[in-house]
Amino acid sequence: MNYRHAFHAGGFADVLKHIVLTRILLYLQGKPAAFRLIDTHAGAGVYDLTGEEAQRGGEWLTGIARIMQARFSQATASLIKPYLDIVRAFNPRGAELEAYPGSPLIARALLRPQDRLTACELEPKAHKKLVDALRRDRQARVVELDGWVALPAFVPPKERRGLILIDPPYEQKDEFERLAAGFAEAFAKWPSGSYLLWYPVKSRRVTEELARQVAEAVGRTSPPGECLRLEFSVAPERPGTALASAGLLAVNPPWTLMGELKAILPELEKPLGQGGAGRWRLVRLI
Repeated sequence: MNYRHAFHAGGFADVLKHIVLTRILLYLQGKPAAFRLIDTHAGAGVYDLTGEEAQRGGEWLTGIARIMQARFSQATASLIKPYLDIVRAFNPRGAELEAYPGSPLIARALLRPQDRLTACELEPKAHKKLVDALRRDRQARVVELDGWVALPAFVPPKERRGLILIDPPYEQKDEFERLAAGFAEAFAKWPSGSYLLWYPVKSRRVTEELARQVAEAVGRTSPPGECLRLEFSVAPERPGTALASAGLLAVNPPWTLMGELKAILPELEKPLGQGGAGRWRLVRLI
């Protein structure tokens, strides 16, 4: 598997991930104390939707492009408006989409003066682009470091509030195992933090095992943490086809997130579905 950000920028998985990311960061803004966002596999920051990598798969055409044109209820529109406003800011020509912001740039748009961003990226080209995107930004630090090394090393942050986003490219066969182990190590050091784990759904056995291990790690603390599991499918999974299902594990999420997602997800089924309506499930892991 290879889910390097540039090839999938603005696809359905990005839309879901970034809506959830935005809702969590907006919740963190509700208290005056500073927070930190740590992005362990940050990518390039901004992606050219007219470039070769994005055009090769064209996933943004059935992702963010459809969401920008879709009509939503007043309640859902207000919940996803902050996310869409950030995307629009990178596309000053209006309806003509040319760029898509990655997680670190979406997070940066939601930082208050007291908040901070730590973005880790090891791949040389992506690291250079991310440095260029955040150059001379005193609130953002770009670190040329393996995200799996950074994950346990950077927690807890000095702010003691914040979110860890873990979104690896899944290039290695053991990436799911590294995700479960890395999360468990970081969570043991910072059990009060919030974590957002993204994963592709290609093997039900593998994703069920990941959810089980994360739930076990969360349950070992006293008091135990909480975890929401969200999965969204845009089409039936078939061998050799593009990614059609992706998931998120939100550990210690805002208490508001479950209700917000129950409002948002049904209205994403039609615009994101391919050859029919999409399907989703949202559960609280015990």
